[in-house]
Amino acid sequence: AAPCEHAEGTKMTKIELVLRDESLEEALDVIARAARTGNYGDGKIFVFDLLEVVRIRTGETGADAL
Repeated sequence: AAPCEHAEGTKMTKIELVLRDESLEEALDVIARAARTGNYGDGKIFVFDLLEVVRIRTGETGADAL
């Protein structure tokens, strides 16, 4: 997690996760419930497709590299 400061002085944290598709909905639910205060600045969750992953040490690719 990398803290940064928003223009209004609000502290922000960026978290990046790589998950298998079957874990996505549960992860979204857990993160949203933990972060939700009902106040401005609770945050956003962005979901992207990961095209490829390579484990540099072994050369494994795709799901084997996760």
